[in-house]
Amino acid sequence: MTPLLEHESQIFLDLFHEDGLVITAKGMGVDRILFNFLKLYCDPGNLVLVLNTNVAEEQYFIEQLRSEGVSHLPRIITNEIPSNERYTVYTEGGVLFVTSRILVVDFLTDRIPANLITGILVYKAHRIIESCQEAFILRLYRQKNKQGFIKAFTDNAVAFSLGFCRVERVMRILFVRKLYLWPRFHIAVSSFLERHKPEVMELHVSLTPAMLAIQTAIMDIMNACLKELKRYNPSLDVEELSLENAVGKSFEKAMCYYLDPVWHQLGAKTKSLVQDLKILRTLLEYLTQYDCVTFLNLLESLRATEKAFGKNSGWLFLDASNTMFVNARARVYKRPEAKLKNSGNVAKTEPKETDKTEEKKDLVLETNPKWEALSEVLTEIKRENEPNEALTDSGGHVLICATDDRTCAQLKEYITVGAKDLLLRLYNKTFGKNEKAEDAGTTCITDRKPGKAKARLKSGNGPKLKKAKTDTVKNSKNRKKPELTLTQMVGRENDGSRKIKENEAEEDCEESISPEASTEENESEGMILKLPTDACYGILKEPLIVIHPLRGCSDAYSLSRVLHEIEPRYVVLYDAELTFVRQIEIYRASRPGKPLRVYFLIYGGSTEEQRYLTNLRKEKTAFEHLIREKAMMVIPEEREGRDDLNPDLARDVAPPTATMDTRKAGGQVQRKEQHRIIVDIREFRSELPSLIHRCGIDIEPVTLEVGDYILTPDICVERKSVSDLIGSLNNGRLYSQCITMSRYYKRPVLLIEFDPNKPFSLNSKGSLHQEISISDITSKLTLLTLHFPKLRILWCPSPHVSAELFKELKQNRPEPDAAVAMAVTADSEIVSESDRYNPGPQDFLLKMPGVNAKNCKALMNHVRSIAELVTVSQERLAEILGNANNAKQLWEFIHSSNMGNTAQGKSRR
Repeated sequence: MTPLLEHESQIFLDLFHEDGLVITAKGMGVDRILFNFLKLYCDPGNLVLVLNTNVAEEQYFIEQLRSEGVSHLPRIITNEIPSNERYTVYTEGGVLFVTSRILVVDFLTDRIPANLITGILVYKAHRIIESCQEAFILRLYRQKNKQGFIKAFTDNAVAFSLGFCRVERVMRILFVRKLYLWPRFHIAVSSFLERHKPEVMELHVSLTPAMLAIQTAIMDIMNACLKELKRYNPSLDVEELSLENAVGKSFEKAMCYYLDPVWHQLGAKTKSLVQDLKILRTLLEYLTQYDCVTFLNLLESLRATEKAFGKNSGWLFLDASNTMFVNARARVYKRPEAKLKNSGNVAKTEPKETDKTEEKKDLVLETNPKWEALSEVLTEIKRENEPNEALTDSGGHVLICATDDRTCAQLKEYITVGAKDLLLRLYNKTFGKNEKAEDAGTTCITDRKPGKAKARLKSGNGPKLKKAKTDTVKNSKNRKKPELTLTQMVGRENDGSRKIKENEAEEDCEESISPEASTEENESEGMILKLPTDACYGILKEPLIVIHPLRGCSDAYSLSRVLHEIEPRYVVLYDAELTFVRQIEIYRASRPGKPLRVYFLIYGGSTEEQRYLTNLRKEKTAFEHLIREKAMMVIPEEREGRDDLNPDLARDVAPPTATMDTRKAGGQVQRKEQHRIIVDIREFRSELPSLIHRCGIDIEPVTLEVGDYILTPDICVERKSVSDLIGSLNNGRLYSQCITMSRYYKRPVLLIEFDPNKPFSLNSKGSLHQEISISDITSKLTLLTLHFPKLRILWCPSPHVSAELFKELKQNRPEPDAAVAMAVTADSEIVSESDRYNPGPQDFLLKMPGVNAKNCKALMNHVRSIAELVTVSQERLAEILGNANNAKQLWEFIHSSNMGNTAQGKSRR
């Protein structure tokens, strides 16, 4: 990594001198700050733990540290390292990436030397919530270590705008007093980046008339849906249900935040409107992101789905919907009788359905306007590099960044074979199967030029260049891929061996190979670039062009790797992404004196531009809110938890269990024992262990084969969510678990946790049966309770209630023994006296006349099986049962019913 910039150094020093939470703007290098802290503490004399990182991020940091010559590299602790070896790893010091579940267990079992921990670094701190594992780790750490540091990092300011006093609650969980805010408009940041800004060309590309008509139609339909949603739900936040927010990418998350708690109370109309808004947002994205054929295919598929499944989406019958369909088809093909609008050739009416199969279609195949703008940019770059061959060989590289794989695949094919061949292939693949008979007479008129850019480059025929108001892009998703050299990458594409089956976009990339591309492999020989294969759309030309997706990469830092590996002279932002724009700014500022030109392509007056501006506005608003909240924040001196005055470190007082000490004469001396619950290690994925510990009950993590929680020597609890309950009832696993719990514990308990804000049903609608059914979940649950009469079922609406319930169940009861609990297995011989007999014959015996709960055990102790019982005389039965009348009833029942023939093989043990 390059050295820290001026403002980054200030952030580092502030956080180094005093613990706190750092919130930076997206893309402003919070990972660089964390990296330098890792580099600082990579020494055996320190023991620093890192929380909230994934495997790709951990490998990236380790790789960067290795490249900078760090000798004591961080280690990753997973379940592959045995528990008895982890203490040695901890004592070796350095930086450790540890999974949360392992760290919780090691803190509770004192396997980690808490007093030797130098500190904890928390990445993506906006994800910290009160009951999560990371919060539990921090609380255990502060209870056992009062001197170590806690430093937290995040670049998601918008996440703190949801909820009441979110940032203050996160700071309380982190045990930090300082809040460091570094927005893009911070004077230190803006002034520094202004001095090192790249040369930026902002290209406003115009939508074609048909695209503009479609966009207007979709916006009208969305506006109508939002009005209906407000009418049916007047209690919803009106500000969030605005058309501007509906266009943004965070709209669905906001809708879930407001609607999930009341989803089961909403009517079918409201749920349908929410689904319609999701579909319409997808249509808006497809309109500007992909080609005309892909958009029409999606639109026709929606209508076909509606007809096939009998659904009734009201927006399909609006006039705006008809306008959208007509213009979407007009972008792909033209019918002779279709009446077109005089200005702009925008179709207004749709031909009759009965004439569609008889008329001949003239293919229009309207080219995406951004494609032409991209061609003009690449022509401009090539013309600029032609006079200087040295520049072409050493640094005239071009990096093109688009949103996702499908867009990158289409750009790669467009640059390689051109728009005409690309669109014809897509048309034949999508619609050509049903039109083979018409293909011979179909005319292609792709020469028609769609919407142009607003002006031309001074040096040629390119779009108008303007200085951008660059401020600002988005995080990547995960898809794991190994690294390849660029030569191998291009070769893999050329021989058609690229097998990606995730979506149609990657199929497009497979089919886009051309003879021209195959000759480029030879030109690439001798140029080896170690790029991650997420940059799988490389096109080797003069100059080198690499196409890379902004989202969907397995490595969150894949794009940053490519940027530093090829060191492009030109960057073309085909799609506007806030995070990457800022990454480019940081990249340029870290290389003073080296030229960098950025071409910023965006549809002027489109929803794409609106999304970009909305993201900027939301982040700016979030930082302004945080600044005001910081000014009014009252933070107590004991917040850091370096003494016992912090109330967040206090645990609720659980009254200890009083036990009789039988070793003293008369057993009169009582000794008090701290409440303790034995918890299966796998349960630390849930919130319940943390809440139990908060209640003042000690937790002993072990590996249990029977049960999840052992409250007392007699009480064993198996915890299930509703989905787990249904799955376990269906596959029979719960039946086996109840058998083992009932066999080894006097009071087996089935705990079912559910969320009161989310509805659930054990049966599908209309599946209730008058009688017990083998396919009915309620019937299975009923049979379970009948078969295991000792089993108790507890329904708890949250883990908080479960923790309180456990606390009450332990009152005045003895504490469990971990060694005994671990020894209980499915094949264990440790069986209670009441469960030494097979439950089947025992239940059968209790149904016989003269046998009851009082004399049943005596009968089973003297008679080995039911077959033997048939041979016992009436006098002997009277001796065993202690009652002549009971013996007579039993003897007469056995011999009158020929029990001896049906009881063979039944044993009591």
